[in-house]
Amino acid sequence: QVQLVESGGGLVQAGGSLRLSCAASGRPFSVYVMGWFRQAPGKEREFVAAISWSGGSTGYADSVKGRFTISRDNAKNTAYLQMNSLKPEDTAVYYCAADKSAYYSTYIGSYDYWGQGTQVTVSS
Repeated sequence: QVQLVESGGGLVQAGGSLRLSCAASGRPFSVYVMGWFRQAPGKEREFVAAISWSGGSTGYADSVKGRFTISRDNAKNTAYLQMNSLKPEDTAVYYCAADKSAYYSTYIGSYDYWGQGTQVTVSS
């Protein structure tokens, strides 16, 4: 079992930056693929970014590529999502998730554990 707690969300103007953190507790953090997803009002939850257990492989949704960066610090049991050049369409609740698979996935069903989410609001 892994418990995930997100933090770092808030209100920011378009063009600004935020860094989300996902603190993990429970089973060893380093064995899990970590992903970030988001859900806007009235929309389905969608993939944002993912990172392999070693941090050597990352993947991004086309909508955030070049603006967002996912990273992890296994010594601190924490994953991060650095979000730059934010746009109003990035407004959503952001969730981190952990996957026991060997390789990262963009598929929401692959992830076994989820945090409670943190709100990100980007004003125009």
